[in-house]
Amino acid sequence: MEHFRLFVLPFWLGAFFLLVTLLYKYIGWFVGLTAAERRLFVRSLFTRSTFRSVGEVISESLLHRKIWRTNKLLGYMHTSFALGWFLLILTGWIETLVYFKGENVPLYVDIFFSYYVHPIFEHNFNFSLIKDALLLLILIGIGLALFKRIRSRMMGMRRTTRHTPGDRIALSALWLIFPARLLAESMTSGVIWKFGGIVWALGEEHHLIPPGVGCGSFLTNSTGELLARILPPDVLMAGELPTWWFYSITLGVFFVALPFSRYMHIFTEIPLIFLRNAGLRSKEKPSSYDHFQTNACSRCGICIDPCQLQRAAGINGVQSVYFLRDLRSGNLTDAVANNCLMCGRCEQACPVGIEQNTLRLNSRQWTAVPVGENRYGYIRGIDRSQGNGKVGYFAGCMTLLTPKILRAMDDIFKASGDEVWWADKEGGVCCGRPLKLSGEVDAARKMMEYNTELFRQHGIETLVTSCPICLRVFREDYRLEGIEVLHHSEYIQRLLKAHRIDPKIGDLNFTYHDPCELGRGSGIYDAPREVIAAVGRLTEVAENREKALCCGSSLANIAIDDDGQRKIGESVAAAFAATGADAVVTACPLCKKGIARGNSMPVYDLAEIVAQAL
Repeated sequence: MEHFRLFVLPFWLGAFFLLVTLLYKYIGWFVGLTAAERRLFVRSLFTRSTFRSVGEVISESLLHRKIWRTNKLLGYMHTSFALGWFLLILTGWIETLVYFKGENVPLYVDIFFSYYVHPIFEHNFNFSLIKDALLLLILIGIGLALFKRIRSRMMGMRRTTRHTPGDRIALSALWLIFPARLLAESMTSGVIWKFGGIVWALGEEHHLIPPGVGCGSFLTNSTGELLARILPPDVLMAGELPTWWFYSITLGVFFVALPFSRYMHIFTEIPLIFLRNAGLRSKEKPSSYDHFQTNACSRCGICIDPCQLQRAAGINGVQSVYFLRDLRSGNLTDAVANNCLMCGRCEQACPVGIEQNTLRLNSRQWTAVPVGENRYGYIRGIDRSQGNGKVGYFAGCMTLLTPKILRAMDDIFKASGDEVWWADKEGGVCCGRPLKLSGEVDAARKMMEYNTELFRQHGIETLVTSCPICLRVFREDYRLEGIEVLHHSEYIQRLLKAHRIDPKIGDLNFTYHDPCELGRGSGIYDAPREVIAAVGRLTEVAENREKALCCGSSLANIAIDDDGQRKIGESVAAAFAATGADAVVTACPLCKKGIARGNSMPVYDLAEIVAQAL
C-alpha cells in the first residue's frame, strides 16, 4: 500500500522542527544544571520519586486535578485538550497497529488514519466510536475556551491573560486543529457515503463500501452524510483533499509556534515534575533550573484573580503570568519585576506549583546596585542588646516602629518568668530580608552572618520574633543549628499549654488576619487562633488561611506608590468589617499598620490582646 501523500508534509516538517527545538532547549537547560543537581536527578530515577512523578504527570498534566478543584469548567476545558488529545493519539496508534497487524508504517498514517483507511461499523472493535467521542470532548473544550475569551466572568474568571502575537498564532492553530480534523474526516466520510469506496480490512482483504453507508462513527459519519446531501457531487469530491491539507497545515503551524508560545508548557511541565520530585529547587541566585519553571507556565490566568494589585489597586500587566512571560522572552522590565507584593496568593493558586516569588527575587539581582565590601562594615562591633537568658527576642525593624507590640511582649515575658536576652530593644540591625527582597543578596548575607555571630555569642537556645518576615529569613536563610526559632504566636501558645501564663477570657469578638509570611510563607495558621481562643471569640473572615488577603504594605513591592497601598489596605479593612467582629487581630507589625489604614475597627497585634488579658 502506498502511504505517502503530499498533504502530510506540513505536519511532518512541523513535528520534525518541534522535536529538534525541544531537544536543543532541554539538553541545554539540563547541561546548565550544576553537577550536584544532575546527580540528584539521576539518582532519583531509580527510586519511588519516579513513580510519584509519573502519578503527578497523570493527575496534573493530563487530568489537571488542581484546576478542577479551583473551577470545574476550567478543569474540564484544560482536561479536554490534554487528556482528550493524548487519548486520541493513543487510540489512533493502537488502531493502526490492529489494522496493519504491526506493520511498520510512517507516523503520519496514525495521524491521518481516516484518509488512508476508511473504518466502518462492522469491525470487531469500533475505534471510530472512541475517536469520535474524544473529538467531541475536545470540541466542547474548544467552545468553552472561546467562550472564556469573550465572557470570562461566566467561566469564573474576572480577567483572562493578554497574549503575545506568538501566543495568538499558536492559540489560533490549536483551536483550528480539531474542527479541521472533523471537517477532513467528515468530507472523506461524505465521499464514501455518496460514491462508495474500498476499505482495507484485517488480513489482505478489501471490502467494497456501497453508497449510502459512509464511514466513521456517530459524529464524523453524521456530519459526512450531511455534507454529502448539501454539497454538489463535484464540490464534495474536489473538496476532500484540501480539507486534509488544511488539517495538516494547522498541525504544522502549531508545532512550529509551540516552542515560542505559552504552549511550551505542554512538554516542559513533565521534566519539571521529575526534577522537582528529585529535590531540585530554585535558589537565591538564578540557575538553569529556572528555565524549566518559566517555560512550564501555561499562562492559564488562574493567578490573575487572586492578585490584589489588579483586584484592589487596578494595577494590570505585572501579575505573575506576565512576569513569567517577560522573563522567559528576555523582555522583563523593572516595572514588572518590582511591582509585586510577593504575598504568595498567586503561587498558592498556581496549578503548576511554580516558585514565583523565588524567581522574582532572582530577577531583581540583575539590576541591584553592587555592594562594596565595607558598605555594612559599620555594624561590626555594635551590640545594643540587653539582658541575659536562654530565650532571645529579636523585635525586628517594624516591631521597633510599633512600640505597643514591644511593650506587650515585655509584659508577656515577665508573666512567663523567662529571662530574656533582647537583641534590639534599643535598636540594632535588620534581619537582612529587605535587602534580599531588593535583590542585594550578597549584602543580605553579610548582615545574616553578623546576626548569627551575635546570637551565638550570647548563648541563646530559643529565638523569638514578632515579625513574620524575620521569622522566615531566620528559618530559611540563616544557619542557626542548635537555636530554636519561634514566632511570638508559637511562643505564647507554648506558654498557654504549659499554664505559665493565665489570661482571662473576655467578651470581645475578634477576626483574625493571616499575615502572608506567617501563613502561606511559614505554614503557621493554628497557633494564633489558639491564642485568640484563650482571650476571646474568633469570627473568621471569608478569605483566610492559605487564601488570606495581603495587607498591601509588603516590603517586597518596591514599585507601588502610597495610593496603591492605601487602596489595598481599604479593601482588606472592608472584608474584615463584613465579619461584624469587634476588632481585627493580626500577628505582624507591618500588617497591623497596613490594615489600620482606612479602618474604623480597632486593629491589634496578637501580643497586645494577650498582654491586656493578663
